Amino acid sequence: MEQFEGWSPIATEQQDDLIAAPLRRLAALFDHDGSHWPAGELPPLAHWLFFLPEAPQSTIGVDGHPARGAALPPVEAPRRMWAGGRLTFHTPLPIGAVATRRSMVTDVTVKDGRSGRLTFVTVRHDIVVDGTIAVVEEQDLVFRGAGNGTPLAAPADPRTAEVRREVTFDATALFRFSALTFNAHRIHYDRPYALAEELYPDLVVHGPYQAMLLADHLLRSRPGARLTRFSFRGARPLFVDRAAALNLAGERDVSLWTTDQDGCACMEAQASLA
Repeated sequence: MEQFEGWSPIATEQQDDLIAAPLRRLAALFDHDGSHWPAGELPPLAHWLFFLPEAPQSTIGVDGHPARGAALPPVEAPRRMWAGGRLTFHTPLPIGAVATRRSMVTDVTVKDGRSGRLTFVTVRHDIVVDGTIAVVEEQDLVFRGAGNGTPLAAPADPRTAEVRREVTFDATALFRFSALTFNAHRIHYDRPYALAEELYPDLVVHGPYQAMLLADHLLRSRPGARLTRFSFRGARPLFVDRAAALNLAGERDVSLWTTDQDGCACMEAQASLA
């Protein structure tokens, strides 16, 4: 982190009530009643519906993101995305509990690639209930310069899914997920901005939306399954109003991935079951 002179990581803490209402709304978005989720607790990754950003409207940037503040390094690159992450589930998060999220940047890496300079920032979150760490999460954020968001042509993913489910992402679904997570990034709901400013061919499906759907796909396919670990990374943008699918293969160590209309893998995940 020495390239950011005068900046050093600081710990932040946020508290939230793990109420049931956002879970009902998530189930509605996923088009089911949530009956395959564990009773009385948050399903895996549903803590992303809590500890939401509460930045004043006056601090929201042109892209819809809040100002970065002191908790993140002063990266000058204008584009910011959630690239992936790793989670370990130690104990359930009970519905109705008061939880605390403790966060800190743990790593900053600068790389030069075909699309220019990329800065990867890893943030660790500990989710604590009654003094016990229930979930440990590492989020990988990537900062990059302005550039063309249209992905290059790629071959179809060669893997064969044991369980496959077709899905369709439309603008309404993206808006509802943005509302659930208080995510104002304009590439997910503002088509003129996505095309003209970030040079995508259409609205972009959220990476966390895909990751949550993959975890849900696993629970629907493996009734009663308990996740101990989950990791994910964005491999390719996925866009609205195109054919897409959720894919699963494996038993205890499970591979999950979304595919687009060309069969290319977009979000890839690995899950370990108890």
